[in-house]
Amino acid sequence: MTIVCVLADPPRPGLVLPELVATAPVSAEAAADLYVAALRDVCRAAEASGGDLLVNYRPDEAIPEAHVPAGADAEREVREAVEPALDDDARYEVQVGETFAGRAGNTVTHLLDEEGAASAAVTTPAAAFCARQQIDEAAMKLRRAPVVVGPSTGGRVYFAGFTDTIDFQGAYTPPALRTLTDGARDAGHEVGYLQTLPVLETAADLAEALLQVETRRAAGRPVPGHVATWLDESGLTAVAGAGGLALAGE
Repeated sequence: MTIVCVLADPPRPGLVLPELVATAPVSAEAAADLYVAALRDVCRAAEASGGDLLVNYRPDEAIPEAHVPAGADAEREVREAVEPALDDDARYEVQVGETFAGRAGNTVTHLLDEEGAASAAVTTPAAAFCARQQIDEAAMKLRRAPVVVGPSTGGRVYFAGFTDTIDFQGAYTPPALRTLTDGARDAGHEVGYLQTLPVLETAADLAEALLQVETRRAAGRPVPGHVATWLDESGLTAVAGAGGLALAGE
């Protein structure tokens, strides 16, 4: 059974999805609401899968002071964001490490080496389109390959699963698809891949998400429910631009 680790920040305006705020007509407060929606969708998918959900949150002492207001409580804020989406209580643990790669590596290594987990996977709220099907498919692929990666656009990844460790230093250096693959191959591991899915980090990603939700609904296919609701209420639409998809609306 795969332990699915969702690495999450407390959903504070200005802290989460900063690139989206910088590149899209979305306020910091709206981006924080989107982050909550995406966090709920990812955690719900993990809970509904055949794996076990672990919410790995960043503590206040590891967050820049500018984003730690008076009365801040990272664990409480993450719990309040996640719990309405779940049927059962999740496991919560503190992230350890100075970089994303370090935090991901510390979590995976601890689960595999110290807790004896058969496999462990890392994802984030940006992977809102990662559904139960992808998580269960990854668990199946991990029976044949020690590392399974879910690619996204721009060389990014939305999911990485492991039955054995790699050298995580620099493993998520862009393009993460290459550095994770290289790290696995350097460790002598075969690598399996999931289907390519969008992530939510930039304005271009948000336009892609809008189009994905629109077309999936038209085709009768499932969508990430909380993110879809946020998109419905955003007033934004995806339109054809000179360089591809663009955002229109508020």
